[in-house]
Amino acid sequence: MIIADTPQKIELCRMHVLHNMLKLEMLGLKMNKGGQPTAYSVIKKEYNLKGSRQKVYDTMAEILLTTKQTERE
Repeated sequence: MIIADTPQKIELCRMHVLHNMLKLEMLGLKMNKGGQPTAYSVIKKEYNLKGSRQKVYDTMAEILLTTKQTERE
């Protein structure tokens, strides 16, 4: 069991959720209702990323990898 008990761990978990939501959106599944923003738009806005869904997905994967490595040190 993983416990997210610090603000950094909570943010890392949120990043994972957004990344996985974007993957599902790319496969055609929509996780929002009505006027709620998509994971794609949230990620682009919060992390100042640009490009297609695939490019944003790949960049987010790199951000997650570097964040994990930084936390382990």
